[in-house]
Amino acid sequence: MIHEMRIYHAAPKKLGHVVQRFENHTIGIFKRLGIRPVGCWTVVIGEANDQFIYILEWKNLAEREEKMAAFMKDEEWQTVWAETDKDGPLVRYTTNRILQPVLTTLTQ
Repeated sequence: MIHEMRIYHAAPKKLGHVVQRFENHTIGIFKRLGIRPVGCWTVVIGEANDQFIYILEWKNLAEREEKMAAFMKDEEWQTVWAETDKDGPLVRYTTNRILQPVLTTLTQ
């Protein structure tokens, strides 16, 4: 199992819209496509409070490539993205990390 941590750096005053898009649309599309979200967070205390962070769980990199490609091509997602970004992008940029577990004793 591997995990992917994605951080969306929201446009000014758009963090709430990013959270709403994820809650109202993205999670459902993920589930329909077999993408497994682990959790979602925003920063309360830290260096930046404009971040929406979520983690996805994958069997391997091949599964990630296949399912993320399907997500990006998904007609429903394309419609949602266009509609929610019509007044300007909600996200300035994205930071992405693929995480590999190293302390397996924590998961046993």
